[in-house]
Amino acid sequence: MNNTFVIGDIHGGLKALKQVLVRAQVTPNDTLIFLGDFVDGWSESPDVIDFLIELSTTQSCVFMQGNHEEMLLKWLRKEDDNELWRFHGGEATVQAYQNIPLKTIEKHIRFLEALREYYIDEQNRLFVHAGFTHLKGVEFEFFRGMFCWDRTLWETAMAVEGNLSTEDVRYPQRLKLYTEIYVGHTPVIRFGASEPMNYANVWNVDTGAAFTGKLSILNINTKQFWQSDDLPSLYPNEKGRN
Repeated sequence: MNNTFVIGDIHGGLKALKQVLVRAQVTPNDTLIFLGDFVDGWSESPDVIDFLIELSTTQSCVFMQGNHEEMLLKWLRKEDDNELWRFHGGEATVQAYQNIPLKTIEKHIRFLEALREYYIDEQNRLFVHAGFTHLKGVEFEFFRGMFCWDRTLWETAMAVEGNLSTEDVRYPQRLKLYTEIYVGHTPVIRFGASEPMNYANVWNVDTGAAFTGKLSILNINTKQFWQSDDLPSLYPNEKGRN
């Protein structure tokens, strides 16, 4: 049986990514959907990108653009050197790229340029790094940056009362458009959780790998998930984004 897995925000934690692929017993026949934020935080951001590029040659992979890929791409192109980006994990990435050959950097730029804004599968399940704002759906989104920066979609899902019918006029229109929505971007550790969270039909798979949490991989059909060790234990001599 072929499985489809969704993977949360990695933030330079290659050791955690390798752990979850093993623990979920991922096979070459499975599909992997990455929700973005592969970089910034721990020290292996260039290695994560190399690993994903190589993985995509033997595995069906779908890669979303996160806000951290957006900022990294601007820096690699020498278009912008954002101090806030450096503060929020980018500095570790800058340091990690100091000894990376130009040929590899050019390959990484091509990878980052090819990332998707969103992905909708055959079951009308939406995968996007952060969210969207248009009431008619992602195809109508005017503010394209919302795909990797929005937080209102997840906040809206959390605010939906458990017994509120989808037919109720108060039910959020955005949540009716897709059978399920998978996001990252907003770490669930902010809400006292350590595992993927589900409200309404929205799943948040960012379990805080950039900080004190773990990386998660979730089977979208069974909803079974697996996690890495907490990232500080995998990188004991680093701070991550803490």
